[in-house]
Amino acid sequence: MYYIVDTAKSFDQASADLESSVKRHGFGVLHIHDLGTTLRSKGIAFDEECKVFEVCNPGQAAKVLSTDMRLNMALPCRISVFTAKRRTRIGLIKPVNMLSALSRDAALIRVAEEVEEATIRMVDEAR
Repeated sequence: MYYIVDTAKSFDQASADLESSVKRHGFGVLHIHDLGTTLRSKGIAFDEECKVFEVCNPGQAAKVLSTDMRLNMALPCRISVFTAKRRTRIGLIKPVNMLSALSRDAALIRVAEEVEEATIRMVDEAR
């Protein structure tokens, strides 16, 4: 269901490397949610770091949306860089697991497989 890897890189370096990898694979970074900073700015004691990257490949997204517009709620894909007990990790929820829970359409599952392969390569490169 998840794909999570550890990295010896710092949180900031892993974040920068993920952003570069996403772009090299023809995906765009739509937004980066810095959850650690947001929580701390609200007065919540949060010692870890967490950035959630919303990533999208327009061609793949269009295939999904043209087949079933309701699946817009599963887009874009998210890849996280986070710390857990001072270890930097990079991970995602596998698109095939998520999409297959929402649709049995074989063409959509193929799109999810392609996106999953690409996002795992991005994570592995950023590692």
